[in-house]
Amino acid sequence: MDEVDEEVIPILRVADAAAAVAWYERMGFAQQWEHRFEPGLPAFVEVARGGIRLFLSEHAGDARPDTLVYLRVRDVDTLASAFGVRVKQAPWAREIALRDPDGNRLRIGTPTR
Repeated sequence: MDEVDEEVIPILRVADAAAAVAWYERMGFAQQWEHRFEPGLPAFVEVARGGIRLFLSEHAGDARPDTLVYLRVRDVDTLASAFGVRVKQAPWAREIALRDPDGNRLRIGTPTR
């Protein structure tokens, strides 16, 4: 059996997976796949950007709204510009804070070295 890399993939609750995917695409994510048990049932979607992956779920029991996820990226300034927000300097990183259309909170930073 092939070895599988261990990782953590946060699951975020979304009301409309298609709208959420479109918002995350603005951040450079791309949809990898979508699953529904049957047509018309809630969607479960994976989006990825480089080595960062997120699951977006329309299933009410999968995650709570207002979740906070920290994303470490190479260039926070590009994202700040795309979303019209100001970068703040923390002792550990240059960071921005965003909320997706469903209220999930994203803290995004580029580490300072």
